[in-house]
This record gives sequence, structure tokens and C-alpha cells, in this order.
Amino acid sequence: MLPIRHRVRHAAEFSSILRSGTRVGGRNLVLYANVDKTAEQSDAGYGFIVSKAVGKAVVRNRVKRRLRALATQSILALPERTRVVVRALPAAADSDWQTLHAEHEKALAACLRKIREQSRGQTE
Repeated sequence: MLPIRHRVRHAAEFSSILRSGTRVGGRNLVLYANVDKTAEQSDAGYGFIVSKAVGKAVVRNRVKRRLRALATQSILALPERTRVVVRALPAAADSDWQTLHAEHEKALAACLRKIREQSRGQTE
């Protein structure tokens, strides 16, 4: 289970991450990430978007459980104040655990790399 301090729960936070964050997409999911320097908490956070296009409630809940498990595994490796939103695409309903895991890790690494490059460009 993802602790409360690591959850993105408010609509304003979601929209901020979606608007200003870096985005990396794949077949099963789209990952948005940014570093919120104004955040009160220094903990990293995760949020999830799983629409009805993914499937019925049972399928959506299974996808959310898998995504939460992936977040729990990777949350401690994230830099402070990093916020991540994972949007599940309809193909995620038919994907197995290994496929979701591999795609999540690849997208997260790409987002973090983009964030580092952006911050390096701003400091120069």
C-alpha cells in the first residue's frame, strides 16, 4: 500500500503535474513527472488516472493495484519533491505484470532524465 504522504490526491496537483510535467508515453501507460519546488512536503508522490476506457470496474481496479505496486517499489528511489502521475491506457487491461513493470521503469527513467536535463539547462 502506498502511504498517504506519497499520494497525489488533489485535482489542482494533478492538473499542475499534467500541464507542467515531462511526459513519456508507451503502449500501456503515459507517465508525467515534475519536481515541485514549492511543495510543503519533501516526499515524492504518485497519482493514478485509470478511466472507464480501460475497462469495467474489476479491470480498472486490477490495473490500479498493479500501478500502486509499481509505485511502492520505485517511490524511494525518486528525488525529493518529485511528483508522478501515471495514466493507464486501454491496452493496460490486457497487459501482464512484467510488461507493465518494464514499461513503467523505462518511462520513469526517461522522465527523470528529461527533468535532470531541464534543470541543468536552467542553471547554466
